Formats: sequence, structure tokens, C-alpha cells
Amino acid sequence: MKHETIAILNFGSQYSQLIARRVREQNVYSKIFPPNISAKELSQLNLKGIILSGGPASVYAEGSPRCDEDIFELNVPILGICYGMQLGCQILGAGIIPAESREFGRTNLSIIDRSDLFKNIPESIVAWASHGDQLENPGRDFDILAETKTCPYAAVRHKGINFYGVQFHPEVSHTPKGPLILENFLYRICGCSGDWKMSDFVNETVEAIRKKVGNARVICGLSGGVDSSVTASLVHEAVGEQLVCIFVDNGLLRKKRA
Repeated sequence: MKHETIAILNFGSQYSQLIARRVREQNVYSKIFPPNISAKELSQLNLKGIILSGGPASVYAEGSPRCDEDIFELNVPILGICYGMQLGCQILGAGIIPAESREFGRTNLSIIDRSDLFKNIPESIVAWASHGDQLENPGRDFDILAETKTCPYAAVRHKGINFYGVQFHPEVSHTPKGPLILENFLYRICGCSGDWKMSDFVNETVEAIRKKVGNARVICGLSGGVDSSVTASLVHEAVGEQLVCIFVDNGLLRKKRA
């Protein structure tokens, strides 16, 4: 696949799939990867940027997920969201501390710098926060982009490396200006051209299935759920009567629906 790609490193966030969806809604292809994928593997993609997802862990907890620090040498913009922000800032030399007041839920975000990530964003917006740790005094290496009453460094930009961090979730509907923030990251910062749409995924998947299957027969276990139904539809589009669907009664179907 030659489309411009945003790689999403999943640190265990319940919103990782939603981040991928929000990026794709902007006509940019995104793909979710495990947090420890190597920078070398990512460099093989037509990579335009990286998003580090949130997650439930603390960067100081034993066994907390880490990323390959060489991703910061790939010369593509990186956006860290919540845990992703804390991890990125820690790797780049800033301190992370337990917040005196844990933020969870809607919070008022005051925008300090509206030049790139917050371009065309009002000076004050509502954002959805969920974090226990937060950035300590970042020193001279970071610009401060936004703040809340209890989080003075709610959004930052590194001065030497193309890294941005936000201590809130722009991907959820509870952050109404989140789509515009993501759009700014994708188009203003990453320089994406918007060369992908959902129909591309369908066409490319059908072609890939057709090429792999050839003249063989395919068996699909079909439960009636979304996943297996979409799979069956795509495979049938690719190989037609070569597909044999087998209905699987998993014992959890509604009465008289089997």
C-alpha cells in the first residue's frame, strides 16, 4: 500500500481504534501497531506521522509499555496523547510527576499558542481529560501551547524535535474541537495530502484476497455478527462462488433467530 500513513502506537488505550477512525475520517490512512514496533519497521512505510496513544499505565510503573526511542529520529511529526505525551516528554528529557489533582472528565482548556496545532481554535475550549500523571516543569526545550486550572502544561511542543503532546483526548466527541486539532496535526504539521478514502480499503482488500486465493475454495465461519459478516461480504466480492459460508450457532443467539 502506497498511501500516506499515520502509525498509531497502542499503549493500551480504550480509544486507540477511535484514534484510527478519526484519522481515516480526515482521508488519511492510519494503522495501529504494538507500542514496541521498531523504528526500522516504521521507516518501511510511506510514513507521514506517528500518534502515541493514551493508556492506563504510569510511565514509572514497572513493566509499563515503552516505544523504540529511535522513532524520534525518523524525521516525522509525533503527537503524544495523555500517556503518549508523558512518555514522549520523558524520553525527551522532561520530568513526569503524579498530578496533585487528577483530572477526569470535561475540563476547560485555555490555548496559549494558536500557531499550528491549535490553528483556528478558540482561545478557550472544552476538552476531555483522563490522567493521573502530568508533565513537570518542561524547562527550555518545550513551548507551552495550552493549560487548564490544574494542569499548567496541558499541551506542549518540543523546540528541537517535531514532537507535540496533549494531556487530553482530541479523538473523543467530548472534545468538540478535537477533529480540527487532529486536522491541524495531519495537514499543517505532517503535510498529508488526503490521498485515502474508505472505498480504497475495500478495493485494495478485495484485490488482495483475489490474488491470494486464486482458484482455491474458501470456507468462512459465519456467526451473523459484524466481523464475520463483513469478512464474508469482502471475500464473496473477491471470489464469488468459490466462497462457502458455514453458519455457526454459538449458543448465544436470540431465541428463534438461528
